[in-house]
Parts: sequence; C-alpha cells; structure tokens
Amino acid sequence: MRIAKEDIPVLIDVPGATARQQRDFGDVAGYGRMGAEYFSFGAGTDITELLRGLENDSCQSPHWGYVVSGAIAALYTDGSEETSRTGDLFYWPPGHSVRAEEDTDIVMFSPQKEHGAVIEHIRRKVSS
Repeated sequence: MRIAKEDIPVLIDVPGATARQQRDFGDVAGYGRMGAEYFSFGAGTDITELLRGLENDSCQSPHWGYVVSGAIAALYTDGSEETSRTGDLFYWPPGHSVRAEEDTDIVMFSPQKEHGAVIEHIRRKVSS
C-alpha cells in the first residue's frame, strides 16, 4: 500500500501548520518492539536473491515507511508490484522483496525481531 502526500486527508489546516493523517495504514497487532531504519539503494538493486531460503523466499516482516528520494518497487509473492516514489508513504505487508528503480533513500519502521532475522539472513548471504 502506498499513498502520495497529496492524497493523505488533511485534518488540520491553519496558518503555519497542516496535519495529514491516513487511518488504517497497516496493523501492528502482535508485534513487539519496533526498529527505525534508513536504507540507501543504488539504481537497479534487487534484493530478491538475498531473500532465498526465507519463508516463501521473501521478507516476512511488515514495514511502514517514507521515500526520502528515488523510487522503489515492492515485489509481492502473488506476482504484483507497487512502486513508491519520493514523498510517498508506504506499507509493505509480509511476503515481499524490493527493487530500486533509481538511486533511492527510504526511512522504515519495522518490528525488530522479524526484520532483525531478515537482516541477519541477508548479512550471512553477502558475507559468504
């Protein structure tokens, strides 16, 4: 799920401040502590092969995030894709990989335990 800033409902609009909020943007029920992450990807980076060996060969952690710059595609296990671009908010449910369409920086918030396991898996793969 992605949403452009302009599509987020404005709840407060007063001189000097605008507050936008998208309700029901993913569910954190059942997850413990969250981690904050900043990722930088070079154009064309695709992490699909690095996820091989995980359940369904995909990331099983949900992520909530913001595209600081660039464009990144979420590749879902059902074969669908969704591209988020500079200024977009995104939610990626479990069962995905990603590919950077161009040089991209993103900020994400993810359950520490679940995403920590994925990151450790990738670290082992790149160090082999």
